[in-house]
Amino acid sequence: MIGTDTIEKPKRTRRKTTYKGAANKETSGLVPRTAKQKDFIDALSSSNQVFVLGPAGTGKTYVTASYASDLYATKQIDKIVITRPHVAVGKELGFLKGDLAEKTMPWALPVLDVLEKHLGKGTVETGIKNGNIEMAPLALMRGRSFDNAFIIVDETQNITTHELKMLLTRVGEGSTIVLNGDVQQSDLKEADGLSKVIHLAKKYMVPVPVVEFGVEDIVRSDICAQWVKVFMKEGL
Repeated sequence: MIGTDTIEKPKRTRRKTTYKGAANKETSGLVPRTAKQKDFIDALSSSNQVFVLGPAGTGKTYVTASYASDLYATKQIDKIVITRPHVAVGKELGFLKGDLAEKTMPWALPVLDVLEKHLGKGTVETGIKNGNIEMAPLALMRGRSFDNAFIIVDETQNITTHELKMLLTRVGEGSTIVLNGDVQQSDLKEADGLSKVIHLAKKYMVPVPVVEFGVEDIVRSDICAQWVKVFMKEGL
């Protein structure tokens, strides 16, 4: 198991923008509900790349999106990018109606809901319209570069090593990337990229914190915690 103290955390490089890092960055008061959430917030404050692992209901997505919304609202970043692998659980993306934003909206809803809570629906809709809040399918990320952006990668356990290589090299100057996943819940047997990349980070001492939540950190509900424990015991 890899904890937050496995890999040394780097000091954030000063940006040309107003993003000042952990020492003197003002926040809107994101309050952690568990000790592990505090570890996660500390990691976000001190590093421009973070891996966050754990089961559903622990607040991984909520904390990530809340933190991103604060930076966006205070103009410390220019853009929020939401991406994830497309693993078909019904219709393929190409058969869904609408433009790209409409097609990708369903899987981005967990993040968008949090952004709307903090920024307001109008601000989020405007951000999507002008491209400052972007839902970018992983398959369309190749060849792109994101500067002064906050990149949220959801369902990282379903990304292959090759895809993660492509994704991690898209991060430009002044950007932060958060990779969120649960290594116990991969929908693709061959998608072992998350575990592999974390192993490589540890092997080559890449300065990236890895925050790992457990079932004891579930805050969504008692029902959620009960079923997560059941499914984990059954290996499901």
